[in-house]
Amino acid sequence: MKQKKILTSDSERQRNIYFAKAKLGRVLTSDSERQRNIYFAKAKLGRVLTSESVNIGHPDKTCDTIADAFLDEALKQDPNSQMAVECAIKDDKLFIYGEATTKAKIDYDKTALEILKDIGYANEFKIIKEISEQSPDIHRAVVGAAGDAEQTPLSFSVCKRGGAIPAAVRAHLCANDQGIVYGYATNETPEYMPLPIMLAHKLMRKYEEFRRTDNRFFADAKSQVSVEYRQRECTVQTVLLSVSHTAELSHDEVYEIVKKQVVDKVIKKYKKLIINPSGKFTIWGSYGDSGCVGRKIVVDTYGGIGRVGGGCFSSKNATKVDRSGAYYARYAAKNIVANGLADECEIQVSYGIGLAEPISINIDCFGTERKPLGVIYKFVTKHFDFSPANIIKELDLLKPIYKDTACYGHFGRAEFPWEKIKTLA
Repeated sequence: MKQKKILTSDSERQRNIYFAKAKLGRVLTSDSERQRNIYFAKAKLGRVLTSESVNIGHPDKTCDTIADAFLDEALKQDPNSQMAVECAIKDDKLFIYGEATTKAKIDYDKTALEILKDIGYANEFKIIKEISEQSPDIHRAVVGAAGDAEQTPLSFSVCKRGGAIPAAVRAHLCANDQGIVYGYATNETPEYMPLPIMLAHKLMRKYEEFRRTDNRFFADAKSQVSVEYRQRECTVQTVLLSVSHTAELSHDEVYEIVKKQVVDKVIKKYKKLIINPSGKFTIWGSYGDSGCVGRKIVVDTYGGIGRVGGGCFSSKNATKVDRSGAYYARYAAKNIVANGLADECEIQVSYGIGLAEPISINIDCFGTERKPLGVIYKFVTKHFDFSPANIIKELDLLKPIYKDTACYGHFGRAEFPWEKIKTLA
């Protein structure tokens, strides 16, 4: 298994020489990380990195799934829908709120209740809704509407840089908000994802598959995996699971069942296994904890190993660059690594509301680049267009694909278009 290349001071000097010669500015976001890598390499110490995942019965993930189901329902009927309808859950109450500018007729109650029933809730829910249309100011900035209440169909023409063109005469697609997004990739797994988060997601997938065959276990569950990186080897140190269950099961029974049916089928070798350290976990879902959309953005992305931007994904249609921009940044970073230009890559992109192109793009390969950084920038410039219009068009983001993204991570899953590797001449 290929591992991350440990930084040396020589590689850092080469980076600085390149930027000095090219007269480029740098936004330094990872000097402390480089110093850590140099320290660990000299001291010959291992690093332990940990990531977690949660199952669909965790109340935050339940809300993410419901919100993305709303989005899919809107896109099935009206691909031009502008959606940001979220929800929150506590006990037997579900709060649905947000903005929706769409021609779609959405039965919010029915959509939410079907998901709650599938998760395993048998009780009735009181549903409270507060939904309005998207702000006309934001709508004009995004799709170039002329100020009336009619929707302007999404267009894929590219506008000039800057924001001087009056909104009333614009007919192109622009970013829905300002913000920064990140994309990350590493060659340490076949999915070009960090190993800890991939294992954590696989444990939750296996648990979900298992618990649907055994009614003594419920949908609320969490996993956590700690991996030690020592030079070119990695070792799974600790596996932790917390799973909800009926009161009839003892702690020892839960341990043995979950070890056999879940953990040992996913991870063959580990040093330590912890299951339900709290003792019992019989009060689950919204009765044990409240939940709302967007509280698991580290679970949704890279497990804390790659950075995350300021916004969540679920509930948002593709003009919201918090989501689509992050998908495209992952797409570009993965292609840099998959095409052998670097062992590890992180891309930061910033956007402004009403602007059709990004404000800035920064690429960091953490000293693992196999080609000069200038070549990598040219590769990205040639093959990737980060404008919101192109992102939606190239990745085909007007389709109802979002409910399936809500659980087990948005990245490292071959079924999604931002995970494809480009065939490049």
